[in-house]
Amino acid sequence: MTETRREPVRRGARSDLRRPRLRLVESEPRGVESSQRSASPSTAPTGVVAPAWASRYRLRLTVSDTVIIVVAVLAAYATRFWWGETAATLGSFAQGYWLITATVIATWALSLGAYHSRDARVVGIGLDEYRRVVSASVVAFGVLAIIFLIFKVDVARGFFVLALPLGILGLALNRLLWRKWLARQRRDGNYLHRAIVVGDEADVEYVVKQIDKRGVSLYHVIGAAITGSTDGSITVNRHALPIVSSLSGVAEAASSLGVDAVIVAGNPGRGATYIRDLGWDLEGSTTELVVASQLTNVAGPRIHFRPVEGLPLMHVELPQFGGGRHLLKRAVDVVASGLALIFLMPVLLVIAWLVHRDSRGPVLFRQERIGRGGQPFHMLKFRSMVATAEDDLAGLLDKNEGAGVLFKMKNDPRVTRVGELLRKYSLDELPQLWNILVGDMSLVGPRPPLEREVANYENHVHRRLYIKPGLTGMWQVNGRSNLDWDESVRLDLYYVENWSLAGDLVIMWRTLKVIRGAVGAY
Repeated sequence: MTETRREPVRRGARSDLRRPRLRLVESEPRGVESSQRSASPSTAPTGVVAPAWASRYRLRLTVSDTVIIVVAVLAAYATRFWWGETAATLGSFAQGYWLITATVIATWALSLGAYHSRDARVVGIGLDEYRRVVSASVVAFGVLAIIFLIFKVDVARGFFVLALPLGILGLALNRLLWRKWLARQRRDGNYLHRAIVVGDEADVEYVVKQIDKRGVSLYHVIGAAITGSTDGSITVNRHALPIVSSLSGVAEAASSLGVDAVIVAGNPGRGATYIRDLGWDLEGSTTELVVASQLTNVAGPRIHFRPVEGLPLMHVELPQFGGGRHLLKRAVDVVASGLALIFLMPVLLVIAWLVHRDSRGPVLFRQERIGRGGQPFHMLKFRSMVATAEDDLAGLLDKNEGAGVLFKMKNDPRVTRVGELLRKYSLDELPQLWNILVGDMSLVGPRPPLEREVANYENHVHRRLYIKPGLTGMWQVNGRSNLDWDESVRLDLYYVENWSLAGDLVIMWRTLKVIRGAVGAY
C-alpha cells in the first residue's frame, strides 16, 4: 500500500470533510426518519455508476468475449458440416443455418451480460468470474435447446456438443489472459477501487492489512474514518494512513475524495443503525458500501442471507468432512496421481540416480507423519539430506528458523548438493504421489505434520487432521517456509473448512508458479 498524496487529506483541508452530509436537517423532529428525507424527488437515488476504468475494461471484455463466441460457433459449424463435405453444404448454411448461428451467438453474448460476468466486483479476483461465465454459457444453450424444441427447429446435436465446450474453454482462457493483464496493471497502482475504511482503529488496521497482504488487491485504501478521531493518521504496515473524516462525515468525505467504496470494518460503535444510515447517505453517489465480515475462516459459498420479516439473517453452513464431495476428491486424487506416476516415471528415475550418485544412503526417505484422524503413515520423499540427518537434528534445534513447532533452517548443513536443488523446486516431494494413490494423502490439503508437532498442537489446531494432508496446499502457495506459525495454521484451517474442487485446481495452478519462482523454499 502506498501513502496517499492527494491534497484533500492534508490537515489544513480536512475541516470541511468532517461536516456531516445531512447537517442541515439535524434540527428536524426526532420522529422524522432520514429515509423520509432522502426519498424526496431532489435527492432520489440515481444508482451506482461504475468507475471509469471498469467501463473501459468491461468494453474490452465484451469485445473479446464476442469474438471468441463467434469463432467457437463458426468453428463448431465448420467441423460438423464442412469438414470433408461437398460445396453443397455451403448452400445449406446460406439458406437457413446463418439464422440459427446468429441466434446462438446473440443469446450466448446476452447471457454473459445477464449473469454480470463482467461486473467490476468479480473480474480479476476469485473464482466467481469463471463460475458466472460457465453458468451463463450452460443456461444460454439450455434456453436455446428449449426454444428450438418448441418451434421444431432442426439443429444438429453435434453442433451444440462442439460449440459449448469449445466456447467455454475459449472464454475461460480469455478471462485468464485479461486477468493477468489486469494484475500487472494493479501492481502498478492502476485499475483499483479507491476506498475509505471505517471503524475502530484495531478493526481498520486488520482490514487494511488483509487488503494489503495480497500481491494483487482489489482496493487501494486512501484514508480512514476512526471512532473517536477526526484528525491525524494511523500507521499500517509502516505507512501512514490519513484520517480523512469523523464517522458522521464519511459520505461527504467519500464524495470529496472521489472514492469508489466505503468499507465498514467491524462495528464502528455508532449503534445498530449506523450502516443503514451510511447507506442512505451514499445513495445516488458513485460510491458502493462494503461491509467487512467478522466471520473469520468462513468462505463466501458457506454464507447465505435469508431475510425474515425484514430481519437479515446470515446462515453459515457448517463444514462437512465426508460425503459425495470427498468421494469425488478421492477419485480425482487416484486418477491424477496414477497418471502423474506413469508420465513422470523417467523423471523419477533420473532423480533417483542423481540422489544415489550424490551421497551415501537410501534414495527414498521414509518418515512417519500424522494423517487424517491422527492416523500415522510413512510419507515418502527423495532423500535431500545426509543419511545421518535425524541423528544430527538434536545439535541444530537451537538454530530453528521454522514456524512454531516446525523445524526449518536456512542453509541447513545436512542438505546435500542435489538435495538443495530438489528442495528449491520441491522435486523431493514427487514420491508422495504414491502416498496419494494408496490413500494416505491428497493432492491438496494441510501440510503433513510430524508426531512431535501434533503433540504440541493447541486444541483448535487439531482440526488440521480432519482431512487428509496434501502434496500442496494453502501453505505452499502463500509463502511456504516463510510463513509464521499462526499464519500457517490459519491457512490450513481455512482450507479444511472451505475447500472445493475448483479451489483445489486453483491451488495446484498457483503451486506451479510458486515452484517456478522457488518462493520460500529451504
